[in-house]
Amino acid sequence: MEIELSTLLILATIALLAGFFDAIAGGGGLLTLPALLVAGIDPLASMATNKLQASSATVSAVWAFARKGMIRWRTDWPMATLSYAGGVAGALSISLLDRAILEVAAPVLLIAVAAYFALSPKLGEAERRQRVSTLCFTLMVAPLIGFYDGLFGPGTGSFFMVAFTLLLGRQLMQAICSSKLLNAACNLGALTVFVFAGAIIWPLALAMAVCAIVGAQLGACCALLFGPRLIKPLLITVCSLMALKLLLSDGHPIGGWLSQLWQ
Repeated sequence: MEIELSTLLILATIALLAGFFDAIAGGGGLLTLPALLVAGIDPLASMATNKLQASSATVSAVWAFARKGMIRWRTDWPMATLSYAGGVAGALSISLLDRAILEVAAPVLLIAVAAYFALSPKLGEAERRQRVSTLCFTLMVAPLIGFYDGLFGPGTGSFFMVAFTLLLGRQLMQAICSSKLLNAACNLGALTVFVFAGAIIWPLALAMAVCAIVGAQLGACCALLFGPRLIKPLLITVCSLMALKLLLSDGHPIGGWLSQLWQ
């Protein structure tokens, strides 16, 4: 598919902004995937191209956090491995499973994530009580969220973040870093499937990937510099916007019911 230069530049700019927000609070796909669809790109090609730029952004953010010694490699690499496997399984299941359930559940879960962070005034640098074992998190939570990312995707980084804080009791900055590692892993898992399927528009994907990497580096620097003061409000905002975007999408049953109620 041939992409006009103006379209490529616009999408690359959106990818830069998405990479910035994604490195801090997740939700970059809220910007990039709709932009690709609006540009008239086939849905499968849009998902595949978006997954390449998203993978570039998350890997770039992981690199930035790793340079600062913020990644817990010893405990997190097994989680990342199973998250990768979940991403592969999710991408392979796109044509087999009914996505309608996820379309209904995702905005509800995102609203719950936003409410959790909004109503947790002490959420910050202090670690919280761990509710599940690291082994349980590795074997069940990591691949499950990874599967969701490969199959559908919106809010994956936010779901990982709340899982790390609520289930493993990690402080917010550490949860950000670990969630980026697992998000990068499941992104790469889904990307592996799309590469073999030949669905990626490479010139566009590479241009967006370069800009996403730049945005992710800037976002990671801001996250390290400002910490929870920036992360918490941005996370709440991004989760709320993602939920709103999904609810207002064509054919969403909850969004349709709310529209009728409003009228």
